[in-house]
Amino acid sequence: MEATRRQMIGGSVATAALAPAAAKAVSTLPTPTGPGRALTVPAPARFTPDWQSLTSGYSVPDWFRDAKFGMWAHWTAQCVPEAGDWYAREMYLPGSRAYNHHLKHYGHPADRGFMEIQNLWKADRWDPARLLDLYKRAGIKYFMALANHHDNLDTWPSQYHPWNTTRVGPRKDIVGTWEKLARERGLRFAVSNHSAHAWHWGQPAYGYDPEGPRAGQRYDAYKLTGAQGRGTWWEGLDPQQLYGGRHMPMPDGIRTNREAAEWHESTDRLWSEGVPTGDFARTWLLRCQDLVRKYRPDMVYFDNFDLPLEHYGLDFTAWYYNESMKWHGGRLEAVVTAKMTPPQRRMGIVDDVERGGKSYIERFPWQTDTCIGAWHYDADLAARNGYKSAATVIHTLCDVVSKNGNLMVSVPMRGDGTIDEKEERIVTEIGDWMGRYGEAIYGSRPWKINGEGPTGGGSGLFSEGGPESRYTARDVRYVTRGGNLHALVLGWPDDNVARLTLLGRRNPTMSGEVTRVTLPGDATPLSFRRTDDAVEVTLPERARHPIGVALVLSGNGVTA
Repeated sequence: MEATRRQMIGGSVATAALAPAAAKAVSTLPTPTGPGRALTVPAPARFTPDWQSLTSGYSVPDWFRDAKFGMWAHWTAQCVPEAGDWYAREMYLPGSRAYNHHLKHYGHPADRGFMEIQNLWKADRWDPARLLDLYKRAGIKYFMALANHHDNLDTWPSQYHPWNTTRVGPRKDIVGTWEKLARERGLRFAVSNHSAHAWHWGQPAYGYDPEGPRAGQRYDAYKLTGAQGRGTWWEGLDPQQLYGGRHMPMPDGIRTNREAAEWHESTDRLWSEGVPTGDFARTWLLRCQDLVRKYRPDMVYFDNFDLPLEHYGLDFTAWYYNESMKWHGGRLEAVVTAKMTPPQRRMGIVDDVERGGKSYIERFPWQTDTCIGAWHYDADLAARNGYKSAATVIHTLCDVVSKNGNLMVSVPMRGDGTIDEKEERIVTEIGDWMGRYGEAIYGSRPWKINGEGPTGGGSGLFSEGGPESRYTARDVRYVTRGGNLHALVLGWPDDNVARLTLLGRRNPTMSGEVTRVTLPGDATPLSFRRTDDAVEVTLPERARHPIGVALVLSGNGVTA
């Protein structure tokens, strides 16, 4: 997944200029009073599907700005093989890990394609109530369910797409089940939509082996028709609706796997937000609207660079904002995310940074989305202890929040609906820290400078580090709330003294005076002193935690 998108970051979508009207709308906005001070503007009576309307009338709702931390069930049939990301595409690429796995476990893709794996997704051990209880104990304030992936299967009783999980595989309304249970637990509910890329992403299913004993024999998508389903589990369904149709099938005459890989790389491995011919985009919009009408999500996440499918993405976003105002008595509570959002558009939607971060305090609220492992369950990664540690997740959260962002973390699920013991332990450890220090994060806002120390956070998509955190007790991140300054110390100092060098008397960053230092939820004053070089806080043994500690600093002008 990451490799494909890295190659698209430099594309025209990320650098496209705004239309003159939108640029004018941006230029008339007043400047916030400080870092991360997002503007609150009155929403219009009705949004129209253009960037001028979105950028001049939208404000990120307070619920999102306050929540800070969410978790995500990035769960599809691609979790069934337990062989990592993008299985539904890469199983059709000879020589790839997924292709070899498929041959060994399921057969040749000319005989048994990914359509059959969709129906093997049974979710027979799924206990969503237990998982949501676990995630809530970890400190999340919102939960996101995957509504569809690039493999084009909807996970709710989709009115406009018969390939959905009430007819195939689990035979369950997955989105509806998550939504009901999440709201019962007081969580905001989000859905992720990845299907705008299905029309090109699935094109390898129309290809063939260039070499070997099955050379030239087209894969399943090329041959299957709805009529062939009679008497099978997919009777009444047309495989072409699932695979997307022959938009760009690999041509005849390719004779080597390398040549085939190069053809796919240059032709259908797009990350385009353009509109294909036919009814795909119109049907996509109807599916999105059906999803929103049924579940009224608080957030819709798009796995797209900018809004998907040109004006169809704008049509959806304006419609969704208008629906949200209807649901909430004129108050706009909706969030729409997209990636690589040009700066001129970041006041109209929420910018999302996949597996990365920002090097500065972003003026408008944003989100990082990442996963403790692979996006789709990967048994090999689990066996080699490749998951992010709880410390990595917490340290990322602190860094992101200090820059005006939120963190959304996916916990990979097996096809049967379970998570493994290693994942459960990590989530529990996250909850242990959040239970003690999360109060310093929720509802906070950025300070004038986000932090100090030798370790910086990621900058841009796919810029995150490895599974183990690189931060130490010398790294501190700052946020404000309720007139107090919160210092998030990203490790435990060897001498039990936290040193906040930005707050030393010789450092002009803080003009006020610290009069009191406490722990979140604990009014007992801590011993501290302010020198020319730092505020030095003696940490009590009761506060000890290997991940780090949060401190609350009060005084005259400490947040100014």
